[in-house]
Amino acid sequence: MIINRNIFTMTLVILTLTAVFTACTTEVVKEVPVGVTIEKEIVKTLEAPVVENTVKDLDPGELILYSGRSESLVGNIVAQFEEMTGIDIQVKYGKTFPVATMILEEGSNSPADVYFAQDPGGLGFLAKEGRLIELPDTITDRVADWAKPNDGKWLGISGRARTLVHTATIPSGDLPTSLDDLTDPKWKGKIGWAPTNSSFQTMITGMRVSWGEEKTRQWLTDMLANEPIVYPKNTPQVAAAAAEEISIGLVNHYYLHRFISEQGDSFNARNLYLSDGGPGSLIMVAGAGIVDTGKNRANAEKFLTFLTSKVVQQYFTGQIFEYPVVEGIKTHMLLTPLADLHKPKLTIEDLSDLEGTQVIFRDLGILD
Repeated sequence: MIINRNIFTMTLVILTLTAVFTACTTEVVKEVPVGVTIEKEIVKTLEAPVVENTVKDLDPGELILYSGRSESLVGNIVAQFEEMTGIDIQVKYGKTFPVATMILEEGSNSPADVYFAQDPGGLGFLAKEGRLIELPDTITDRVADWAKPNDGKWLGISGRARTLVHTATIPSGDLPTSLDDLTDPKWKGKIGWAPTNSSFQTMITGMRVSWGEEKTRQWLTDMLANEPIVYPKNTPQVAAAAAEEISIGLVNHYYLHRFISEQGDSFNARNLYLSDGGPGSLIMVAGAGIVDTGKNRANAEKFLTFLTSKVVQQYFTGQIFEYPVVEGIKTHMLLTPLADLHKPKLTIEDLSDLEGTQVIFRDLGILD
């Protein structure tokens, strides 16, 4: 995916200057027509708190960000916030749960101000350990109820649906209708999965809540008997399905959309949204929270405000193909509406016990 950063940068700089001379800025984003990049459609955005330090004679300070989301996904957003505010951002990228563990191990000496996670598991883990502060209502109220926990210790930034990606040539009548169907011997050696991926682990966490521990263990055991092909992450599963190296992969929805946006509708893979209302239809969020030992709390609040502004939410759906978590955002044409997905009845809190899932994985030899 190629992102026109110059256009994005120019647009946001113009918006910043507009905000500086506006006493009270209201967010207004035009709906994005099909196929039009979001940068050209933004009229005005960002509240004054995000840009209040743009006066040159003030020191805007710094922000230490620990990110479980990759630089390829959020690096441009981080760079634009830094350019707009003058705040010096230092980012440590890694995988979601190891980054959370790092913050816990660093204890009171952790320099992290904001923890940005790919999934709820790491956020729930840190919140349970008392390492995330309760966020002000001025930030949490911006986000839809389905995308935030009740304790206010963190909030969702973008939504992501679990799906099965499959080779496009498989007849619809031959496709599974539930995760249980994947244990059928006809799929032996034809399924891909990524056990170290936090999104996959979050799905299994949801499975434990929906199905119970015993049935979840049995499903994983039966899946192992079907000899799934192990991948390090989601992207190579989508590529493998298109190349017919596997028939089905267990992934998040947006990876396929990136391939189609680059290669066109002839790309030989499609998403399958399961209709049984089980954990295979889970809607997750990438989210963020403020670390209790951070030294730059005001800047951390500005950053979360920026991430939930309409311009950034539009960027997430228009360029990264994820679901927005605030109202009034036009989703990308490739995205199946959330209302049309058969989501399981699980809360954000139900998805937080990643540790329990990893214990099962180790018991079964899925993780080292």
